[in-house]
Amino acid sequence: MDDLAARDLIRYSGHGAFTPGVVERAEGASVFTEDGRALLDFTSGQMSAILGHSHPEIVATIREQAARLDHLYSGMLSRPVVDLARRLTGTLPEPLDKAVFLTTGAESNEAALRMAKLVTGKHEIVSFARSWHGMTQAAASATYVAGRVGYGPSAPGNFALPVPDSFHPDIVDADGRLDWRRQLDLGFDLIDAQSVGSLAACIVEPVLSSGGVIDLPPGYLAALREKCHERGMLLILDEAQTGLCRTGDWYAFERDGVVPDILTLSKTLGAGLPLAAVVTSADIEEQAHEKGFLFFTTHVNDPLPAAVGGTVLDVLRRDRLDLRARELGERLTGGLRELTGRHPVIGDVRGRGLLVGLELTAGPGEGDVDKLGAAVTRRCTELGLHMNIVQLPGMGGTFRIAPPLTATEAEIDRGLSILDDALTDVTRAD
Repeated sequence: MDDLAARDLIRYSGHGAFTPGVVERAEGASVFTEDGRALLDFTSGQMSAILGHSHPEIVATIREQAARLDHLYSGMLSRPVVDLARRLTGTLPEPLDKAVFLTTGAESNEAALRMAKLVTGKHEIVSFARSWHGMTQAAASATYVAGRVGYGPSAPGNFALPVPDSFHPDIVDADGRLDWRRQLDLGFDLIDAQSVGSLAACIVEPVLSSGGVIDLPPGYLAALREKCHERGMLLILDEAQTGLCRTGDWYAFERDGVVPDILTLSKTLGAGLPLAAVVTSADIEEQAHEKGFLFFTTHVNDPLPAAVGGTVLDVLRRDRLDLRARELGERLTGGLRELTGRHPVIGDVRGRGLLVGLELTAGPGEGDVDKLGAAVTRRCTELGLHMNIVQLPGMGGTFRIAPPLTATEAEIDRGLSILDDALTDVTRAD
């Protein structure tokens, strides 16, 4: 695979290499390579295939819709788009009742930020210091976890907010625990000092995924919304990876009872196919429209992916996959916590539902952690398990574990067993 990549493909993931082997097909929670190897897929594709690979109802929808209507001029409407907008907003609390459908998370975040700037008449954007919102202009400017070095100036007016990481607290209370309220106050004190008075929006994930699977502490999101609204800012929640049942609720913000001004979705809405959404209130949509909101793409509101989105909602609701994610998540996190008793290199297990982080520790040097994480990743792949390692400086030991919501208990247990063996093999070799 390395020779093939070097010959024909542009390498696009920073310092990360392609996973060994060429994938031939996928089914359920497994992918199969051309040389006959099976890999248990604990990343759900790109954290997207919440119904597993080649789900029969998704396959049937694609075949039927492609034969009838797949793509239209962007100003035309189709029944799958109209129905999906009604049904998607029906899963959300008031006042989130207006939607537009795009293709990627970066695109939906781009549209949301553009809308927020137009509606507020301001341009400054706040996001977490370990954020990932995409690689297009505004989304990339609001992304701090990677991709900033060597590309020239980002959009002006972007500010980073410290991450409330309970495992690595930077501001602590008298008991040594993260004092997130003080951290949030200090973060906004710095933002206020740098702002030119044009704060438009804050965009955050309820669980920072690429930032190390950091679950915001209960109460944080409500306090953040208050900070935003005090300054006339809109709160945008990026639920590309947390939305549509993965965390055990239909939307991660439900745990905190905080409704965003704008919600962005992708990945999970298309169950792995290119479908994303921006959802907001009728009031914000009307203000944007009156000011001439423009976000026109070739594939906005395309019928084929919208039909797939409708099927995704059908399966999620019928099979109660929010409850399934909660139950499987408890099994997964319980199993990972059992492993901590056998593997001292496991530092922390965290997350919600079937979006789980496992952080390894390996001595005082960051390089040690990176080396350990890479070695465990390789050994897991050799034994038949694909997991995503956060391959970023100083975070090489944080696994993102996100099996499909349709995974079986046996598949969860098999993944835990492989990870157990991989940790044993790697630490024994050391």
